[in-house]
Amino acid sequence: MTKKIAILQSNYIPWKGYFDIIGMVDEFVIYDEVQYTKNDWRNRNRIKTPAGLQWITIPVYQKNLAQKISDTKISNCKWGVKNWNSLKANYSRASYFKSYSPIFEEFYLTFKSPFLSDINVALIELICNTIEIKTVIRNSADYDLKGDPTEKLISLCKQLNASHYLSGPAARNYLREELFEEEGIEINWADYGGYPEYSQLFPPFEHRVSIIDLILNAGQGSSGFMKFKK
Repeated sequence: MTKKIAILQSNYIPWKGYFDIIGMVDEFVIYDEVQYTKNDWRNRNRIKTPAGLQWITIPVYQKNLAQKISDTKISNCKWGVKNWNSLKANYSRASYFKSYSPIFEEFYLTFKSPFLSDINVALIELICNTIEIKTVIRNSADYDLKGDPTEKLISLCKQLNASHYLSGPAARNYLREELFEEEGIEINWADYGGYPEYSQLFPPFEHRVSIIDLILNAGQGSSGFMKFKK
């Protein structure tokens, strides 16, 4: 039986390519038992504004370089209010803002957790539900992982009885493909090219922004500008 999985660190309101990977597999594993990296996508993403691209960020504590994503805590409990105000200020004129703003506003103003990973995962699940991605989402903390980075990924694949592993293209730089081959697990590579443009505020068009940009501009038609249903 064919079973495809993907394994990624949680990101803050990721771009559409991240969600395409989730939508293209049977099970998706949040892999936050790894090192937190500063100035990365873990706690920030980009949105469109009249002044150009702008970072929207969850402030966090980083006590040491070995700190795991799963152990990373937020440093300002008012992050939700500030981030929601940024989204509201820049997307209030988007075509579907009135339709979807109650969903995001409720989350940003009510969700409480001191941990970045909890926030990221909850938002990922909320967005998957919004754009009708039905993939089962699991957590790497529930599995026994040993070895080097590639061996840990293979271990997850084996524990989930996966026959195929879907990876982002950047992993070609470090993934030891021969180890997957030895275990009979086929690697598939995500293709981030060829995305169609949609009606977006504040030209020129930019693909690599948070998926919230797509949802608020394209609404129920968002999946038509993605790949997971094709």
